[in-house]
Amino acid sequence: MISIIDAQQIILEQTVLQASEEVPLLQALGRVVAENIHAPRDIPAANNSAMDGYAFAIDSLTDNKLAAGGFLPAGDTMTEPIAPGKAVRIMTGAPIPAGCDTVVPIEDVIVSGDLIVVTGKIKIGSHIRHQGEELRAGDLTIKASSLLRPQEIGMLASFGRASAPVFRRPRVGILATGDELIEPGSPYQCNRLYNSNSFSIASQTAEAGAEPVLLGITGDLLVNTREKILAGIENDILITTGGVSAGDRDYVRESIIELGGEILFWKVNMKPGKPVAFAMLKGKPVFALPGNPVAAMVAFEIFVRPAILKQMGHTRIYRPQVRAILTDPLKNKGDRPHLVSVQVKLDNGVYTITATGDQGSARISALIAGNGLVRLEPGQSLAAGETVSAMLLSREFEMGVA
Repeated sequence: MISIIDAQQIILEQTVLQASEEVPLLQALGRVVAENIHAPRDIPAANNSAMDGYAFAIDSLTDNKLAAGGFLPAGDTMTEPIAPGKAVRIMTGAPIPAGCDTVVPIEDVIVSGDLIVVTGKIKIGSHIRHQGEELRAGDLTIKASSLLRPQEIGMLASFGRASAPVFRRPRVGILATGDELIEPGSPYQCNRLYNSNSFSIASQTAEAGAEPVLLGITGDLLVNTREKILAGIENDILITTGGVSAGDRDYVRESIIELGGEILFWKVNMKPGKPVAFAMLKGKPVFALPGNPVAAMVAFEIFVRPAILKQMGHTRIYRPQVRAILTDPLKNKGDRPHLVSVQVKLDNGVYTITATGDQGSARISALIAGNGLVRLEPGQSLAAGETVSAMLLSREFEMGVA
C-alpha cells in the first residue's frame, strides 16, 4: 500500500491548471485571478475632499474667518479658482478647486451670514485625499494567483472593470456504482440502498468551488461501467464511488485499463479509505473512491479536494490545522493510520477535541457530529489532556457554529 503523502504527491504531479476565463465580477468572488491586475489610473484620480466642509487656501485665513460662497457637491467640478480669502462649501469626494489647499470639516465651522469662522485646529492639507496617494497608474494591485475576496472585487469595480480573468472551475463528473443502489426520491426498498455518495461527494465538490455533474448509477456489469466511465471522462475530473475493491463484481479499475487508462496507485495505507485508486484516462484524472460513505468523504478531503483547488489556481490547497487538547483518550488498535472524526470546539480561547463515537466507515453520523479529523498512527494511544493537531473540515467553525 502507498502512503497518504506519496499518494497526494502523485496526484498533484498530474494536476494541471485550468484555462482562464473572463467572468462578471460577482461570479469571480472566491475564485483565483489568472493574471496581474494593475491600476489603470491614479487612485484617487485627483485631489478630493475627505470630509463635508469648506475648502480654501490656508494662507488666506484671517482671524479664523473666511468669506463663504459657492457649493461643490461630489461629482461636480469648479472651473474657476477660488479667490484668496474665500471658502467654498464642499462635499466628501468632490475635487478640490484650484486655489484651495485645505478643507475644514463642517462641524469645526460656525456660519455667520456670508462668513464662516473656523473653530477647530487646522493645518495645510487637512482632510484632502491627494491624487495617487493610494495607487499610481500602473501599480501592481492584485497579484496573479490571488484569491478574489470582497475587497479585491471592490477594487476591480473602482477601476471600472465589470469582469475579471479567473481560472475556470473544473467540471467534476460523479458516478456511483452498484446494483444495490437506487436514486433518492425512489420508493423505499428494504434490499436496496439510496445513492447518498453522489450527493455528499457533489456537495464536497461544490464546496471546493468546482462544478459537480451527477452521472447517475452504473450497475455491476463491466460493459455498463466502461460506458459510463467513457462518458464521464468528458468532464475535467471523474470521481467514482464503489466498485474499486477486489470483489468479483468490482469493475472500475478493469474498465479504466480497458479504456487505455493508467492506474497510478491502488490502495492507500489509511483508515477509512484504503481501497482508493487514482488513474489518468485520456489526460484526465480519475479518482476511484470506496463505496462506504465515510471512507468516500474522507478520501475526497485528503486526495480530491487539494487537486480541485490546484486546478483552480489556489496555492493553499489543504485544510487548516489547529492544535487542541483531547477531552477523552484516543487509541488506534489497527495497523494503518486512522483518520478519526472529531468535534473541535473553541472555549475561552482554548481549542478542545472530542471523538464522535463509533468510527465505522459506513456511519456517516460520525461525520455529522464532527467538524475535523485527527490522524492516529498505528498502535498510537493518546491520553485525555494531550495536545494534538486536527484538520478542520467545516467552514461553520469560522462562523462560531461549532
